[in-house]
Amino acid sequence: MAILSQTALIQEPMAIFAYLTSLLGILFVLGQSKNPILQKFFHYAPPLIWTYFLPMISTTLGIIPSSSTLYDFVSTYILPVGLLLLLLSANVPATLKLGPKAIMMFFAGTLGVIIGGPIALAIFQPFLPAEAWTGVAALAGSWIGGSANMAALIDATGTPENILAPIIVVDTVVGYSWMGIMIFLAGFQDRFNRWNRADNSVIKKVNEDMGELQKKNSKPIDVPQLVAIIGLGFGVSYLIRMFSETLPQSSVLSASTWTIMIVSAVGILFSFTPIRKLENYGASKVGYAGIYILLATIGAKADLAYVVDAPQYVLMGIVWLAIHVLIIFLAARLLRAPLFFVAVGSQGNIGGTSSAPVVASVFQPSLAPVGLLMGILGNVVGTYAAVLTAYLAEWVSTFYL
Repeated sequence: MAILSQTALIQEPMAIFAYLTSLLGILFVLGQSKNPILQKFFHYAPPLIWTYFLPMISTTLGIIPSSSTLYDFVSTYILPVGLLLLLLSANVPATLKLGPKAIMMFFAGTLGVIIGGPIALAIFQPFLPAEAWTGVAALAGSWIGGSANMAALIDATGTPENILAPIIVVDTVVGYSWMGIMIFLAGFQDRFNRWNRADNSVIKKVNEDMGELQKKNSKPIDVPQLVAIIGLGFGVSYLIRMFSETLPQSSVLSASTWTIMIVSAVGILFSFTPIRKLENYGASKVGYAGIYILLATIGAKADLAYVVDAPQYVLMGIVWLAIHVLIIFLAARLLRAPLFFVAVGSQGNIGGTSSAPVVASVFQPSLAPVGLLMGILGNVVGTYAAVLTAYLAEWVSTFYL
């Protein structure tokens, strides 16, 4: 793979940045197209999937390298900025109004990921390299909260490229296949709710309240607000990074992990202060832009050539996801939870803030904010739960040394 990095068509960091951002720009413009064919295509294969795959394909074809100082810069400095700005929109009181069932369903999904990863690794470790636990840690980050948490664990555990490539494919193919299944099941939610004797009224009430609040507070962004958003993101994140480098370090709790964990806590704290008003001007949208750039660089690190000889990673991912699905459906049965809570609880973990709103809107077009709340909850707990999963996976790997 080093050969591809040395002979890539585009190698200069700024040129790579220009290529990736242009790719994302075209992708998301097409994703908003009114063309019925494109609308249908991106409905089932949203731009987020291609945010991974197109840079991955570009690396495989030798257009961009699999390693660059740009990728390190984005993971070190852009990741915490994006996460901090996303968490300004964490309306914790509104999330709590969903009731205990919604929160319990989400954490049932989290539990499924935490225990599913080490169990799947224990089954497939004899067929995987010793460092495979770092890939489990990375995938746990993605499957409990999304790409930002995945990047944090990749950086923290030093996931090698030969493990990262198939893990990213597992994340995309297995994870988004499950999202497709949930979208398909949306047509059966009334039947499921009747069979499960589930009350759906709380979902409608919260959705109405959130819709009214969003319309009331939304304001057009102007230069002062945009500069304040960018200044807050980079200023606070950089200070936290500097502080994190002074804290105790380990194989999992690196400076990057400390940074993300502290940024998560600070972001939630800010959401209770007047700083939250920056969200009215689109702070989370700026955060999303940073996360999507980060996602593109993660995809760029992967070469599909790595996957040809590693189908065991995909099988491990399927077993892992099956454990998650089993636990969350068992919880739904015990709690008499509606299928909507199953869907957004699962996607709040597996897909995070990017796909949970998509799945929610398929169930009911006006319920995307509810899905986003679950995705934000995934962002909040994701790094912490993924660190626990990383420790368990590393422990499992020691039995095969």
